[in-house]
Amino acid sequence: MRAPSSAPVLLLMPLLLATGLAACAPIKDAPSLARRPAEAIDPRLPIVDGSAALPSDPALAAALRQVAAPAFAQAPAVDSAISRAETLAASAGANGSESWIAAQQSLSAAVAAQEPVTRAIGAFDAAVADRIASGTRLVPQDLASVRAIAAQLDELDRRQRQRLAAIQARLAR
Repeated sequence: MRAPSSAPVLLLMPLLLATGLAACAPIKDAPSLARRPAEAIDPRLPIVDGSAALPSDPALAAALRQVAAPAFAQAPAVDSAISRAETLAASAGANGSESWIAAQQSLSAAVAAQEPVTRAIGAFDAAVADRIASGTRLVPQDLASVRAIAAQLDELDRRQRQRLAAIQARLAR
């Protein structure tokens, strides 16, 4: 038997030596292990919201009220049309009768009368969305104005739609 040759090991020796020396080289631009300024902040401390002190935008509230105004201006006409449809539906005869057809036509007129209300609600939502998309901050007072107008629009729309749904249910019998 022959003894193993050490020639391959001798050939790999410079490569192993170069690899070992490269591992000992200093690392340039290595990240520091020192504490960062953000790490000095105690995460248990409450975050103070100073946005309440920011001034509101009176032009925003006025603009949003102007966008919502057609809904409130149209409300009496819609209520009148719904009342007429309620009266005709209460006295409507069987499906297909003359009185039932008149009640259906009156219901259609009431739904059509509510169209400006629906459009105003959509325009209001779009105006608020545009304001948010613009990146302009809504301070708490502005947000309160938006919510108040939205609640008024929602109540108006909800009330009218409930009355219209009741008429539809009465005529569907």
